[in-house]
Amino acid sequence: MNWVKQNPGWTMLGSMVGLVLFLWGLGSLIALAPEPIGPAAKEFADGARVTVWLTLIAGLAGIVIGVVAGLGKLSSFLPLRWLCDFYVWLIRGTPLLLQILFVWLVLPDVLPDSVKPSDFACAAIALAVNIGAYNTECVRGGILAVPHGQVEAARALGLSPLQTFMDIVLPQSMRVALPALANNLASLVKDTSLAYAISVSELTMIGSRVQASSYKPIPVFLTTAIIYLTLTTAFTTLTSALETKLDAGRKR
Repeated sequence: MNWVKQNPGWTMLGSMVGLVLFLWGLGSLIALAPEPIGPAAKEFADGARVTVWLTLIAGLAGIVIGVVAGLGKLSSFLPLRWLCDFYVWLIRGTPLLLQILFVWLVLPDVLPDSVKPSDFACAAIALAVNIGAYNTECVRGGILAVPHGQVEAARALGLSPLQTFMDIVLPQSMRVALPALANNLASLVKDTSLAYAISVSELTMIGSRVQASSYKPIPVFLTTAIIYLTLTTAFTTLTSALETKLDAGRKR
């Protein structure tokens, strides 16, 4: 743990490289296991990759949504603030599974016939919208934590509102919000399992299929749990190292 705190840059690099190597070699590693795990090694590896892609796409989109909605909640333009408040209230007050089903069933009807979103796209959109609502409050809290005196000083130096936000407010607010955002990301890795409800072949769906064909739930779900633990450990280690690096930069 001390090495991680002293070398956050290497820890971040190691986490990313380790995650890539794990996903690359997962099929070969699982293939060494006895039945029913070994014969389904490729399916488990593919399911883990789908889970990671869902996490990355929804996580990045959720950060953008969180920043935009967080700014909207602090806006002096009342209709925009009410809209962002309604968005957060609606998403945080309804189940994620319901949101995934809603996007999956409604989105194809509202889009043109020439545009048919895949099951994966529907799941990614629903997950991004969901985590975006939680990120909104994290970002809003981070922005409010920045001393107002720094904003006034930036304006006194002649910085435009955009420059003030990009150079002064946003970096400090993201540093404050990072622990909560990292927690949301770790939760998102596990929340991707709900995509099984719309037939996305992610890790939980693969485990359910193997269990249904083998009638051996213990080894199947233990394998699934170990893969999830590895993925969440990689993401949390990465975000913890990033948080340490930002803190080190602030102390300097």
